[in-house]
Amino acid sequence: MSIPAPLLHPRYWPTWLALGMLRVFEPLPFALLVWLGRGIGSVLSRLPLSLVRVARRNLELCLPQLSPAERQRILREHFHSVGIGLFETALSWWSADERIRRLTQLEGLEHLETARAQGRGVILLSAHFTTLEVGARAICSRVPANIMYRPTSNPVLERFLMRNRSRHAKRAIKRDDVRTLVTALKANEPVWYAPDQSYRKKGAQMVPFFGIAAATNTATSRLARMTGAAVLPYFPERLPGSQGYRMVIYPPLENFPGDDPAVDAQRFNELIEAHVRKVPAQYLWIHRRFKGLSGDYPDYYGRRGI
Repeated sequence: MSIPAPLLHPRYWPTWLALGMLRVFEPLPFALLVWLGRGIGSVLSRLPLSLVRVARRNLELCLPQLSPAERQRILREHFHSVGIGLFETALSWWSADERIRRLTQLEGLEHLETARAQGRGVILLSAHFTTLEVGARAICSRVPANIMYRPTSNPVLERFLMRNRSRHAKRAIKRDDVRTLVTALKANEPVWYAPDQSYRKKGAQMVPFFGIAAATNTATSRLARMTGAAVLPYFPERLPGSQGYRMVIYPPLENFPGDDPAVDAQRFNELIEAHVRKVPAQYLWIHRRFKGLSGDYPDYYGRRGI
């Protein structure tokens, strides 16, 4: 397939170079990719980057009970995880299903099969951990599933995201394409969905996350009510060393959706918090999660906040 001329503009050459490097590294042994990722993460954690400041601030806000030394250790390990996540992206985009299945242990697939046998669509409710890409691919390597994703402003990267995710998933659905999402669920298809990042569009509500109110997407409740889909929490975990990954599909949430979408979102946030405490370095701390819906919300990431 030919590449549109605007995507060859010099401003996009760094993106093409980075993607080319990931493609070259993908066939390497998994243990080597983990080692390289940790090395890149070590370098990143020592640079004066805004990502490092945001991650440090998030750890202060969410884990205040830990000592500064403990949070610094998690921060360092987090950037190791971010570095490894770069190569996990390469694996997720270009590796064969057989390799993905060898690297990933998927538990709870019976919960997904039971929900589908009942003629219900399935929302695989996940969250933004650094294992995001490989977590979605682990599902798609076993069952025909849809992936809902947030488009990026970089057209070269967006092209790669759409093409590579579409190759392995039944559909790659853009976050705002609600019609296609509803169609998939009503057709009794599973949809991987991670609505846990800061969200300030229509339907957003202030919901506590680690005890701090933050702008949150509450659409999961409406989607479940509209389509009758079962909602199954799904969390990945990167195992120590080069052992691979453990992915768990949990039983459907009971009495979901409830009467209050914010309460439903709080239930999911509490599940995320529990998994974060299990693998704290693997959550995506570099995201500015704490944003409000009004001007009086604290400036956690501004000059004063950091």
